[in-house]
Amino acid sequence: MVVRLSRHHLLVLLCGLLAALTLTTPALAAPAPAGPVPTGPTRAEAAAGWLARQLVDGERLEVVFDGVAYPDQGLTLDAVLAFAAAGVADDFGASALAWVTRPDIRDGYVGDGSTEAYAGATAKLALAVAVRGADPTDVGGVDLTARLRSLQSTDGRFTDRSAFGDYSNAFSQSLAILALHRTAPGVPPAAASWLAGTRCADGGYPLLPAQPVCTSDVDATALAVQALRAAGRPADAAAGLRWLVSVQGTDGGFGNANSTGLAAQALRAGGRPLAWARARTFLTGLQVGCAGAPADRGAVDFDGGTFDPQTAVRATAQAVLGLTGTGYAQLTATGTTAGAPVTSCP
Repeated sequence: MVVRLSRHHLLVLLCGLLAALTLTTPALAAPAPAGPVPTGPTRAEAAAGWLARQLVDGERLEVVFDGVAYPDQGLTLDAVLAFAAAGVADDFGASALAWVTRPDIRDGYVGDGSTEAYAGATAKLALAVAVRGADPTDVGGVDLTARLRSLQSTDGRFTDRSAFGDYSNAFSQSLAILALHRTAPGVPPAAASWLAGTRCADGGYPLLPAQPVCTSDVDATALAVQALRAAGRPADAAAGLRWLVSVQGTDGGFGNANSTGLAAQALRAGGRPLAWARARTFLTGLQVGCAGAPADRGAVDFDGGTFDPQTAVRATAQAVLGLTGTGYAQLTATGTTAGAPVTSCP
């Protein structure tokens, strides 16, 4: 992979932004195919096992544009974090992180550090490296935490350094706080203050700050409340949690598996067990069980419609976080077992 930003990388950046903007699109959720109750691995373990089996060459996940498959570093890191949350597929997590941290793959994702450096990608990779117990200050000779801190503006916001524009958003800020929370110096107070200052009047947090109308977003709020709690801002986080509870559907969900997974994670980590339990029930209703095709069992469908393995990969990765409820600040791969669990059916 060429280090400079390519058409492929621009496509991935644009896709990531569009995906983030559409994650909370409401959808009617239908239950997964009826059938015998699965036995064996837990719901989260079965989901992580299916996700592990989707890794291409056992090391990476891919995204398809115009019929062409491209390696997706960000989605691969989502899988690494999901394996840690479920406590399984440690061997797959190690292989996936080894792939993402290869110099050519790494620099194509986080930038070369000079002309190109992307805050959200740098923060996400640093977080995943730390979750797996490695050192984010030395990732193939690159100090990701130092680079991340260099991307912080004087007002506390983390921004991209790029000739192609600044794609940073609430995800970038929250991931940066969660990554730096694990370092000795801790979270820069200005970074937490900036994030808290983006809160909308209803208590939720927007994906894109400084918009004419502040519009709270489920996914952005779910990450923001976790980051703010890690940064020692419980009151600011509590406002976001109250907003999440207020927009939770009667079915327990937040429109789809992706948003519900992130919201459920935030709710349990934020001390809202009843709301988390309802969200978890929604997620289990989208999980393919024993009545589904053997190759699909364990996967979590995006919205309960016709099963689509393309959307199910990202949906399953984020659903695992909600099924376990382990927050990003507490996530660790320590004690994770090897292997990809398979749903056992009569």
